[in-house]
Amino acid sequence: MNAEIISVGTEIVLGQIVNTNAPLLARQLATLGIAADCQLAIPDRHDLMVDAIRAAWRRSSLVFVCGGLGPTADDVTLAAVAEAVGTGLTVDQQHWQWIQETFAERHQAMMPENIQQAKYLTGGSPLKNAVGLALGSWYERDGHRLVVLPGPPREFKPMVVQEVMPRLTKVVRQHVQITSRTLNFFSRPESQLMNEIAAVTADLTGVTITSYVQPDAIQVRLTVRDQLQDVASKLLDAAQDAIVKKEEPFFFGVGDDCRLANVVVDLLRKRNLRVTAAESLTGGMFQSTICSVPGASNVFDGGFVTYAAAAKEQLLGIDPQLIEKHGVVSAETAAQMAEKSRGKLGVDVGLGFTGVAGPDSLEGQPAGTVWIGLAIAGRPTQTRLCRFGAYRGRQAIRQRSVQTGLQMLYRALIK
Repeated sequence: MNAEIISVGTEIVLGQIVNTNAPLLARQLATLGIAADCQLAIPDRHDLMVDAIRAAWRRSSLVFVCGGLGPTADDVTLAAVAEAVGTGLTVDQQHWQWIQETFAERHQAMMPENIQQAKYLTGGSPLKNAVGLALGSWYERDGHRLVVLPGPPREFKPMVVQEVMPRLTKVVRQHVQITSRTLNFFSRPESQLMNEIAAVTADLTGVTITSYVQPDAIQVRLTVRDQLQDVASKLLDAAQDAIVKKEEPFFFGVGDDCRLANVVVDLLRKRNLRVTAAESLTGGMFQSTICSVPGASNVFDGGFVTYAAAAKEQLLGIDPQLIEKHGVVSAETAAQMAEKSRGKLGVDVGLGFTGVAGPDSLEGQPAGTVWIGLAIAGRPTQTRLCRFGAYRGRQAIRQRSVQTGLQMLYRALIK
């Protein structure tokens, strides 16, 4: 089965935003052995869309059209798709009723054009939008399939994962049996990780191994094709055992949706531990990441954002002489931030983040210099120096700092 991806949006064509949807979809399709060899970005122009969709429909058995499903004048994707394949548009009355009720609950005025978000391709079926208003469409005819998806990434990804992939899996498995498993790793360069994995799995046959770099992890997907479930499971188990044995210090879980923050919160909950943090350069990002996990209230009560030295002294009680002697960006300050925050709230675990997010240097330390402290009741306090490099940019340095703090905590909890 060959696929084409058409991304709609003038802002994509002009380079005003980065198209993250097409790579995400291509990776998902690859897990089913579907190659998206042709990918196209076009502006919000009805005539260009119709031509592009007609050409893709003739060439490929699977076509994706992504973006332009909103209610504004430039959202013309659905009408263009309908014209290109020679069908109409149908209103999902139940979804339209839900949209109207949603606007009423929010006390927001609704425009007549919002009904566009309740339409799908006539003769096809609607795809549910778990986090937005606009429906997607799944359309089949003459051995071809066409899928229309919303553009916002926060709506796009759930629809792909929850609505599209289960349908495609059923289609593909009519012809080939595919069994896969995803392993998650941190703190490893992708090339080094994959070289080491290739070495320890060289004698294993029947398992395809690919990698995907995510913002907070490297995902390694193991895939077995054309084998019965029990045989496939044994092959995947053998590959996983060999890989984890080699990479155990960097492995943290199995599953496409496995996130280190979720794993850490679950470990804290199982051990009946509570965590806090004092953050300088990360500005509360670590605490926000913990709170993004369902059930975080079981392990987190609150914490501190102490950006300035004075705030560290006043809110945490850090000795001004310690800061004067060692500096804000130091192991000593990071350790005190971790210990004092833990003591102030009377919890089991405290982390301290201090450093230079950039772009300017601080205390003679270049951007990207970060100290992280970890204080756990009954254990010696740990500190770690990170040098992330100014070229990464301010936001990336802050994000890497949070992920490193999670890694330190994870390793401490599994000991």
